[in-house]
Formats: sequence, C-alpha cells, structure tokens
Amino acid sequence: MSRLAPTMALTQGQDALMAEVLSFCRAHQADDHAVFVIEGDAGTGKSLLLNTLFTAIQQAARGQDIHDPLYGTHNFLLVNHPEMIKLYRNISQNQTALRKKDFERPTTFINRAYGGARRADIVLVDEAHLLLTRSDPYNRFRQNNQLEEIIRHAHVVVIIFDAHQVLKFKSLWDGASLARLLSGVPVVTRRLEHQFRMHAHTDVMQWIRALRDGILRPLPAPQTFDFRVFDDAQDMYDAIRQRDMQYGMCRMLATYDYPYILNGQDHFITEGRFHLRWDRAMPQARLPWAERPDTIDEVGSVYTIQGFDLNYAGVILGPSVTYDRATDRIVIDPSRYEDRAAFTGRDGVENPAKVMVRIILNSINVLMTRGVRGLYIYASEPGLHARLARLWEERQVSDAPQSGECL
Repeated sequence: MSRLAPTMALTQGQDALMAEVLSFCRAHQADDHAVFVIEGDAGTGKSLLLNTLFTAIQQAARGQDIHDPLYGTHNFLLVNHPEMIKLYRNISQNQTALRKKDFERPTTFINRAYGGARRADIVLVDEAHLLLTRSDPYNRFRQNNQLEEIIRHAHVVVIIFDAHQVLKFKSLWDGASLARLLSGVPVVTRRLEHQFRMHAHTDVMQWIRALRDGILRPLPAPQTFDFRVFDDAQDMYDAIRQRDMQYGMCRMLATYDYPYILNGQDHFITEGRFHLRWDRAMPQARLPWAERPDTIDEVGSVYTIQGFDLNYAGVILGPSVTYDRATDRIVIDPSRYEDRAAFTGRDGVENPAKVMVRIILNSINVLMTRGVRGLYIYASEPGLHARLARLWEERQVSDAPQSGECL
C-alpha cells in the first residue's frame, strides 16, 4: 500500500496540524499572498499530511457548502518529481474530489500562469527543496526562482521543505535563503519531528543523522529493524531479493558514483561479483519505479527513490564516499561523483566545494531513509569498507550475532 493512500489515518498531531493549515487557507485565500511552511526530516509523514490536506481542500472546493471560504476555489498540488506525479495521479483515480489535472510540475504551472491562466487560490508544493532557485532554460524555466513565481501566481502557498534533501546547485536552499524570500509575506512555519517511515529505534536515526554530517558512530544495536553491513555487494543483493519475495518493494540503491547517461542504453554498476543495471528511464510507465516489480533487477538512484518508501533498502556507498582514519570520519570526494549536472549553476555560490560535499551527503541521507523494515549497507571505497567491517565486528562482540550472509 502506498504511504499516501487515503485510507492511512493521520496521527493526532498530524490531524491538528492539518486543521491549522485548513484554517490558515480559509483565512488567507482572498489575501494577496500567504505562505505556510511544513518542515521535517525524511519519513516524518510530510507527504501523507499534504495529500490528505489537499484532498480535504478539494472536497470543500467542489462540495455543496457555498458558505465555506474554500468553496469554488482553484487549487493545485505541485511536485518537481516525475515519479511522485505518477503516484499522486494514480491515487486521484480513487478520490471523487480529485482530478489528474490538479497535480502539476512547478514549471508547467508557472508557464501556464504566464500564458494567461487564472491565478490559483491555494497551491500545495511537495518536496519544495527540489524547486529551482535559478533560471534553467533546458527545463523551460526562465525566471529566477520557482517558489517566488508560485507565490506570485497564488493567494496561499503551502510547502513541504527539508534542507537535508537538496540535491543540486540549481535547487540550492537553506533556512536563510528561504527566510529572505518569504520576507514581507504572512508566514507560519511548523515542524514534524516523529519518524513514521523507519520502524526503528532512535539509535538508527541517530546513526544516519550523524553520517550525514560525516560522523561514524557505533552501529545501532540489534533490533526488529534489520540494520546490516555487508562485505559483498552480491550477497547484499541476494538478501534484498529474498526480502522482496517476502514483503515486496525491496530494492537496491546506490550513490551516483557510477556512469549513467540518458542515451537509451543500459548502464551498469559493478562491484566485485555484483553487476546490475541502473534504473531505466521509463516516463511512460504508469507505476513509479519503486512500485514496479521488475525493478528488483535494477539499481535506483537518489532521483528515482526520493519521496518513496521501501520495505528494505540495500544501499551501495560508491567511490565518492571515503574514510579518513586520522579523524575517523567520512570524507566526500566530489571528483568521483558522476552526477555532474548536480554541480552546474555554481556561479555566485559561496564556497562551492563545501556545497558539493553537502549535496552528496544529502543524497546519502535520502538513500538511507527509505527502508521501513530494514537497511543494508555496502561500501565500495576500501578504507570505509574496512572501517564499517570493524564496526560490524564490534557490534557482534557486544551482542549476539545475527544470521545472514553479512560481515
């Protein structure tokens, strides 16, 4: 079942936040501009909240209560992610208040607005950290900032934002730049804290959060959430396939450290005995990559999997993720990162080398926060491989060993 399924109930806290956002929309839908920001780490239920909220807005807009301020309003949900658009549009088929046309890419919405389309009343933006912060003619965006343009063409804007999921220079956001953009506009900001996706103890999330800052902590203790380090990428893939037969939606993922070109050809990731193709670009497919059974035979990238749940994720940390023994820290080598498009648009950015490292660490954070039931890790770079092996051995010494083909 999709994590955005309308049958999934909100928690009491999420429900209270949704009521607050609905009140905000009703209060400001006739104003010139107003913005509601919902922040939260990966897996804190942001997209489920947004989808439930949008359904409620459209039910009011297309309902019978002519006295409701939302009645007759003209609203959209935007997301700059083709796989997520598929998911939202598929869900809309089972909701009488929703239409496929309610869901758009930001550039499409902006270009239609400049083409004379009616101004929107309420616009919800999922994964707002993917919005462009500079002109990108290749993707048909010719203005300077997508969020600025969305605010210009809507009365109320509600955004989901996570600075730790920014993946490109041309989508470079931080709290300060967001605050500057929203200066002078009525703004409410709320944050979701509780982790819903990963059914894990707090030590797992602490380990992942430390890693996104380059810090290696002792491995999480054995628990129901299946956290493992593997010595061999093929063994990890075999384990992922076994889990997929049990639970479905278990996939291999990798950092963007292996060549991949959109030229219609297959491109492969090779690590010792392991040899598997990158995900194939299939924009015509009805289901998102994570939900297609055939993709068990592929390796997903951060762009394929961002915003989606898996039951188990097998993550290959490629050659750009290295280890410094002297400091006992992760060291990122951007020269080994194959996603050169992520580094375009550096003009005017202070300390671009530091930003490159942050982008790669953000991508690792996204990959490692996909699994609901388990996370498997394999490191390619020899120094990091050996350090993770020692951490795994230390965990085995202090706790009963787990079964499985691990280190």
